Amino acid sequence: MTAAPLPATWLNPTAPPPLDPQIVEFMRLMAAEGGRYPKRHTIPIAEGRANAEKVRAPWTEGGPTMARTVEQQVPTRHGNVRIRVHYPQHRLLQGALVYIHGGGFVLFSLDTHDRVMREYAGRAGIAVIGIDYTRAPEAQFPQPHDECVDVMRWLAANAGALDIDPAQLFIGGDSAGANLSVGACLVLRDAGEALPLGMLLNYGAYSTELYRESVVRYGAGEYGLSLHMMVWFYGLYLRRPEDFRDPRLASLTARLEGLPPACLAITECDPLHDDSVLMAARLREAGVAVTDVLYPGTIHGFLEAVSIANVAGRAFDDAARWMHTLAAR
Repeated sequence: MTAAPLPATWLNPTAPPPLDPQIVEFMRLMAAEGGRYPKRHTIPIAEGRANAEKVRAPWTEGGPTMARTVEQQVPTRHGNVRIRVHYPQHRLLQGALVYIHGGGFVLFSLDTHDRVMREYAGRAGIAVIGIDYTRAPEAQFPQPHDECVDVMRWLAANAGALDIDPAQLFIGGDSAGANLSVGACLVLRDAGEALPLGMLLNYGAYSTELYRESVVRYGAGEYGLSLHMMVWFYGLYLRRPEDFRDPRLASLTARLEGLPPACLAITECDPLHDDSVLMAARLREAGVAVTDVLYPGTIHGFLEAVSIANVAGRAFDDAARWMHTLAAR
């Protein structure tokens, strides 16, 4: 067998692109706060989660004020799962964006992503539903995936009780949440069930392949998400060797025909950059309508910097316009 040639950039690396100055400030503030706590892999999971909530708390403050917010328990095959529904002051679309937070399937919560959800609600004028799926290691693959599928099925049948049009549902998320979004749509498509109008995919992970150029280029830790963190996340989330190849998780290997239109927010300086670029290409090859935008000088998680970074606001507005375009068809 002939070995694959090494990427030229590994042999002769060039300087990375410059970071957006406002993103640099976001990174500085996050690093200063995060540096007050031990490394996550050296402490119990519960302590690491609590620290992550504290580090992100300042970034959830402010933003759009909602007309109302309600929470409800939704039955799934693994037990009840909490959802949080934000209704904007000025509602322009009668459906909802179902948003699945990231965090490597292990960290973060509805609270860490509350402002992200409210930004979508306020800017698009659409209700936003967050899923409080069970995280690893308490729930390993495929339980979080199953829970998201079951919530989507419940919404298809019961959204009217929440004053939401079930024919105008979108699904989306960031990082692990984007992975869960695509995985849910694959299952619904294969079952012949109603699909969302579109998939909003923010800097997602669509493969367990870590030998990517962007992982080498941006995964050493100076850009936030690191290769070490990715290995830690997958080690906690996956149980069996075959899980690494399951198309619900490794969706770049899945059959993608028949999926809903996709809007991909691609971060430039992110270990997962290549996953997003490859997913956009694979979706197009499968005949799926794709809107993909590369946001220069951004890092993994940049949407959380919306209080100080204009580029995050642009990404929210781009997604809002995309949802309105699809809803008008």
